[in-house]
Amino acid sequence: MSSASASTAALSGDTGGISRPVLALTCGEPAGIGPEISIRAAWALRTEVRSILLGDAALLAQTAQVLDAGIRIAAISIQAFRNTGLPAFPVDCLTVIDCPVAEPVIPGQLDARNGKSVLQTLDLAVAGALDGHFAAIVTAPLQKSTINDAGVAFTGHTEYLAERTATPQVVMMLAGGDAPHLRVALATTHLALKDVPAAITFDSLSRTLDIIAGDLRRKFGIAQPRILVTGLNPHAGENGYLGREEIDVIEPALRAAQQRGIDARGPYPADTLFQPKYLQDADCVLAMYHDQGLPVLKFASFGHGINITLGLPLIRTSVDHGTALDLAAQGFGVADHGSMMVAIRAAAQMAVASAAAGAA
Repeated sequence: MSSASASTAALSGDTGGISRPVLALTCGEPAGIGPEISIRAAWALRTEVRSILLGDAALLAQTAQVLDAGIRIAAISIQAFRNTGLPAFPVDCLTVIDCPVAEPVIPGQLDARNGKSVLQTLDLAVAGALDGHFAAIVTAPLQKSTINDAGVAFTGHTEYLAERTATPQVVMMLAGGDAPHLRVALATTHLALKDVPAAITFDSLSRTLDIIAGDLRRKFGIAQPRILVTGLNPHAGENGYLGREEIDVIEPALRAAQQRGIDARGPYPADTLFQPKYLQDADCVLAMYHDQGLPVLKFASFGHGINITLGLPLIRTSVDHGTALDLAAQGFGVADHGSMMVAIRAAAQMAVASAAAGAA
């Protein structure tokens, strides 16, 4: 299949004349809640989105039967997908690309020997998206420690996807499902707090603002995005008395961004910025570090929020929670798949918006 025809198929679906974006859904850590929430969300949204599950086919089939005997699953091999692409299946049948685990899965119990099969699902999703088979990628949570224990250095989905797509800089953004106007992006991600000030430079902040503004336009269809930016220090530095990062780095970066046509404002004190009267007209808040912005968003919408990676040459969304091994150990029906449903819907909407922007 050519790249153009594959891209068209990824947006239009291929069964019964029904238009459904085709998404790759990686099922994450097999011993966690990823397989369950992936199946439940994909099945619930099957008439809106064609979610292609990437994971161990036997495990997913067994999980589906326990959840609902009416869920139909059809599996294809990785080689078949690479050779001929996605087959045409009815709407009431979930497609699985089989990425077998190395060892039997016990819910709630990690096994490092299965770490590389989880990475295989990510690699396959990335390749399929870049080739145009998938309009977007949606990722279930994985266990970083298991992959590292398998002998592969792994910091997280965001960093891994950046490396696999040769993207020099990406931006992590979380969006609130219950408060869709609340989007929080991060200037730095998984860094020790002591390392954050040195990581915030004029150049990195400038690139971050360019990425946010560009993706809000292309992937969200927001013509003139407005970005509110926090300070790094308490009270945004208190005019230099509590730190000079605002004066020396953040303010110059904002002025330069404004000269490039980006509506970025600040820096604002983070302890007062997250109020409806400030956020109601904002499209995104840029926080300086992980625990400055994300606690607010997760308090507002945990379980219905999503994680979005900006700056990639593809669309990627994810849930806002982890593998929940404790819930997986309790059995099926305990985990909430609400965040996964929001992530799938958001990815589909972004795919449509991106296609419209590309056609304009």
